[in-house]
Amino acid sequence: MSMSSNLPEIFDAVDRKREVFTELADRVWATPETCYMEEESAAAHREMLEAQGFRITENVADIPTALIGEAGEGGPVIAFLGEYDALAGLSQKAGLAHHEPLTAGANGHGCGHNLLGSASLLAATALKDWLEATGTPGRVRYYGCPAEEGGAAKAFMVRSGAFEDVDIAICWHPSNFAGVQRETSLANCRIDFTFTGRASHAAASPELGRSALDAVELMNVGVNYLREHMHQECRIHYALLDAGGISPNVVQAHAKVRYVVRAPELSGLFSLIERVKKVAEGAALMTETKMEHKILSGVSNLIVNTPLMEVMQDIWQSMGAPDFDAKDVAFAEAIRATLSPEDIAASWAQERLEERDIPLADFILPAHNEVRQMGGSTDVADVSWVVPTVQAYGPTLAIGTQLHTWQVVAQGKSGIAHKGMIATAKAMAATGLAALQSEQLRQAAWADLKRRLKGQAYRSPIPEGTEPPVEAMGRRRRAR
Repeated sequence: MSMSSNLPEIFDAVDRKREVFTELADRVWATPETCYMEEESAAAHREMLEAQGFRITENVADIPTALIGEAGEGGPVIAFLGEYDALAGLSQKAGLAHHEPLTAGANGHGCGHNLLGSASLLAATALKDWLEATGTPGRVRYYGCPAEEGGAAKAFMVRSGAFEDVDIAICWHPSNFAGVQRETSLANCRIDFTFTGRASHAAASPELGRSALDAVELMNVGVNYLREHMHQECRIHYALLDAGGISPNVVQAHAKVRYVVRAPELSGLFSLIERVKKVAEGAALMTETKMEHKILSGVSNLIVNTPLMEVMQDIWQSMGAPDFDAKDVAFAEAIRATLSPEDIAASWAQERLEERDIPLADFILPAHNEVRQMGGSTDVADVSWVVPTVQAYGPTLAIGTQLHTWQVVAQGKSGIAHKGMIATAKAMAATGLAALQSEQLRQAAWADLKRRLKGQAYRSPIPEGTEPPVEAMGRRRRAR
């Protein structure tokens, strides 16, 4: 598949608005809101959509911070997916190469989603401007997607039918490198297990008590044994939400633990969840407590798309890596001084590349045909089950920077971040233009998706009746 011959025009469309969108990225960086609480960030994106002339739909899938902007008429629908949620506890002052929280204990954009949404919206705007300038039929949509970090908002949006008429979906993620994401992701599910027992005096009448905390501990032990007998690429993690109190002389009558269960494919995820549930049931049986479980969110495994990856690869190769200057290199070196040799080696190993002593990527990741599994999960995956989807990696970080760290936040408003974001917006916009202009590419992308699904229909990992925890998040905001 050949890429569009209109690359200079679409690149110019990005460059004309690069400043206003870097300002948007910095604005979102300064309002780091977590899962389903991204009110200010969503408002900033809505304002930008309105200023750029998009038709706006709010409250998508009954999520107040989810929105869609659309422009154009007729023709195929090209979607750009944006995110703007932050992570808890990663507050950090921008531009510093040492750990210094902006506000102790506050949130921070430790996965670079301030850049992610801004670049996706810039790419959508550039394609919109091209459609208007040329009078070409076609529609471009920007999906403002909250709560990627554990909230699975896109899965709720897919379940609501928000992507039913989309032809191609495009996204990206901040990274150490520039290129195309070719790895699949793990399907996952977040489940709360609540145990209820009976309180009693732990010394005077322990026989009358039934410890919910014991049940949680026994469940954790049981799951530890389960790990030996599951697929080697599966993952199970847990966090104790409620230990029942701080008094050891009380038999704890209530306790809650949250589990994240991951598997390479949806079918394996569903079966592994049932095994974890049985462990919880066993723990309740052993302690004579009552167990209840509630699925909070879930995401599918990512389905990559070869025709779209090939076009995006060609576009990146034609562009080359961003032209970082001496100031960018100096800051990258300062950040790398805070990293361990293992951090730096891991970044190269994740891409199966030979390690080089360079602070910033000066090349495009090479293409490969093997199917690789990344260790993480993303709700972009649910979109990829119903629409051919491609994702870019954008070079916004010093090589060796690991995601979900203060170092990512420190680089979030830097020249490195801005240049990597603009370059990625160009790659995404050009990929969208290629898909818009080529029916052959769109047909090939859909054929590839159907081949990879092997007749499987999409089954949401979120049970019917489970709704986004919007109200609970609102109560948390009001309580702060």
